[in-house]
Amino acid sequence: MKKIIIFTMILNSLLLASNIDSEKVKKDRAEKQLKIEMEKEKKYSIEQTFYNEDNYDFKGAEVNPDTVNSIKCIEVDDFNMDSVYD
Repeated sequence: MKKIIIFTMILNSLLLASNIDSEKVKKDRAEKQLKIEMEKEKKYSIEQTFYNEDNYDFKGAEVNPDTVNSIKCIEVDDFNMDSVYD
């Protein structure tokens, strides 16, 4: 019985430690992206020009595939279009 309790305590501590690391990774990724966006805004404020499709950086507007897995799915409780027109 003691072995089972010790095993579950060790397993829980490992799972908790892995969760803390993943939160740290998420926070670091968000801070890195924030710095990148701040640099872009500084550049745009200095230039003060509007970009068209010839000189716009479309690669920078792509979604980071690392962050897609961490997005929570939105669940809709009741989607009834009849109530919209009332």
